[in-house]
Amino acid sequence: MLARASVVSTLTVLGLMALPAMAAEPTPAAPAAPPLTLTTTAWPDGAQIPAKYTQAGDQTSPALNWTNVPAGTQSFVVHFRDPDVARMRTTEDQVHWLVWGIPGTAKGMPEGVPKGEKLADGSQQISASGAQYRGPGAPATGPFHHYTFEVFALDIPLNVAPGADAWETRTKVYQAMSGHILGKAVYVGLFRRPQ
Repeated sequence: MLARASVVSTLTVLGLMALPAMAAEPTPAAPAAPPLTLTTTAWPDGAQIPAKYTQAGDQTSPALNWTNVPAGTQSFVVHFRDPDVARMRTTEDQVHWLVWGIPGTAKGMPEGVPKGEKLADGSQQISASGAQYRGPGAPATGPFHHYTFEVFALDIPLNVAPGADAWETRTKVYQAMSGHILGKAVYVGLFRRPQ
């Protein structure tokens, strides 16, 4: 009788082991943080850029604002480029403005950033025209160009010495940014010179 009880007990244990484990209630996933967003009040995203901000006007840099900054952001980079240009028949496009080393506490850039390599907040700037904002200047005879502002949120402060020109500097900044981008946002404007 004892042997039979032992067999039944062993079978009961084996049977329980064969039952699927009770699944725990899944923990609801935390909602994804909203993405980094770049805006300007100077023109609607994807619309024509007013002359004031171009080579047909004063070449005033527009006010830029960014929201939904990723946690851990230590600095920002702003890059303004014309991707419709193939510079000197290469894969390089036109560097209209590159600002790096912007403090991670910044919420944007004011309109009319002054010329000069170093800005008041310690960031640095360069463009194809030197240490300043270079406005859009697509020729009147061609199509509208898609001028693109990009802002990158980085998990490191970015202290990069300028290169010999805007393209060398951009290469150095991009190399230093690689592996440290927490978020990126883009804003586009269209422009060609008036006929």
